[in-house]
Amino acid sequence: MSILEKHDIILFDGVCNLCNGAVDFIIKRDKNDCFKVASLQDETVKPLLKDYQIKENYLDSLVLIRGKHVFYKSRAALEISRKLNAFWPLFYGLVIIPDFIRDPIYDWIARNRYKWFGKKETCRLPNEEEKQKFLSPNDL
Repeated sequence: MSILEKHDIILFDGVCNLCNGAVDFIIKRDKNDCFKVASLQDETVKPLLKDYQIKENYLDSLVLIRGKHVFYKSRAALEISRKLNAFWPLFYGLVIIPDFIRDPIYDWIARNRYKWFGKKETCRLPNEEEKQKFLSPNDL
């Protein structure tokens, strides 16, 4: 069984403090082990980017890969919320708001994320506790 049959894959900007905070948030609330995460800059994900026709330099959005589908921006965030614990799946109801309304808000935050939240010099490395949540070369 492939990793994509067992888990959704979340790709994020590994140097973005906001994105890293979002990953921390997701990991903490992924009690059913639905997700594997990886930095978009990680060499491990390059074949995945090619397979799903995601540009190698794409850092504009959170990316969710579920089976054969790729979700970006607000839709990716809503799809992720759907599988988190507690009341977070209720946010999926916001999917009724058209993406032409949701995505400009997402884009505004994305454009300003480094200015507002800062950025790291290098990509995040998982600690021992988090390693099982991160995509590894052995997974692909």
